Amino acid sequence: MTTPSFIPGLELSRRFYLEAVRPLLDEVAPGVTHTAARLGSGSEVLGFDTVRSADHEWGPRLQIFLHPQDVTDHGARVTALLSERLPKTFLGYPTHFAHTGEAGIGVMQTTDGPVHHRVEVTDLGTWFTAHLGFDPRKDITLADWLATPTQRLAEATAGAVFHDGLGQLAPARANLDWYPHDLWLYLLACQWQRLSQEEAFVGRCGEVGDELGSAVVAARLVRDLMRLCLLMERRYPPYSKWLGSAFALTPQAPTLTPVLTAALTATDWHTRQRHLAHAYEAVAATHNQLGLTDPVDPATRPYHTRPFQVLHAERFSAALTTRITDPDISSLPTIGTVDQFVDNTDVLSHPELTRAATHATLCSPS
Repeated sequence: MTTPSFIPGLELSRRFYLEAVRPLLDEVAPGVTHTAARLGSGSEVLGFDTVRSADHEWGPRLQIFLHPQDVTDHGARVTALLSERLPKTFLGYPTHFAHTGEAGIGVMQTTDGPVHHRVEVTDLGTWFTAHLGFDPRKDITLADWLATPTQRLAEATAGAVFHDGLGQLAPARANLDWYPHDLWLYLLACQWQRLSQEEAFVGRCGEVGDELGSAVVAARLVRDLMRLCLLMERRYPPYSKWLGSAFALTPQAPTLTPVLTAALTATDWHTRQRHLAHAYEAVAATHNQLGLTDPVDPATRPYHTRPFQVLHAERFSAALTTRITDPDISSLPTIGTVDQFVDNTDVLSHPELTRAATHATLCSPS
């Protein structure tokens, strides 16, 4: 098969819906109201796909949302019709996804038979509950917010909606657009708290000759600073593969990227610490520009009597915490959402596990 010219995945899916899928829907289920979108997992949903993305789980794919009763009445028939009647290729890309042997992973492949397509026919409540653990068309509880990784929230609010005949997807996504104000303050406070807990370790590790350990701590701090900048910009931080790509789009990136890169590539702790101190002060200045609290001194300083230069980031956490007026949020321990205290892919990929972890850790907030 000749490799076609690369088309960004969202544009490919949009044209696939308009030119191939919708005409078949109108034929097999005339008068049935539907919504069409490309949401969920996949680099194209976040806008970061490249030619490399086409090697698995990328291609002409989308969701068709129906009313629940229409899924019962028509879903299987629509899915089967699409399998029989969709073109074998679309704009040069196969519409058939062959199994690779890995659970749920498919790759585009030509076929002479019915296509195993990636047009998911479902209802909004089922899709949102499977993806997030709750239905955002209803009231979103504090527990819902805290138990949902930012990657999942990004996947539900990014992507593209091609047609919203149901009139329910746009309001649901608007409900997920960003955290309530007091919860945002809380999550910022928790992110500053994470920084405060390790910022002195870059020097302490280096002081005992553990440059490798110092570098590992520095990398953790860089990651937390990048996530903090995204939270400040009211953007859901994606998981590690796309964190740098998302950070590069923030206003802080042009200034901070060379500083953070220098911290990561430094071979001695003194240099590493110096670059991190510059980064701390720049991010602290951004905090003050937000006006969420009274100004906090952005200058770094020694760590108590030890010769390590730190920001004492807990000062920013405390300043934010005092501005939280919601008692349900102000009473929470300063640990944050599930992906601020859990760092395991198998947990963060399953809503039932993230909700269980949040329930156990935060005593089932309402």
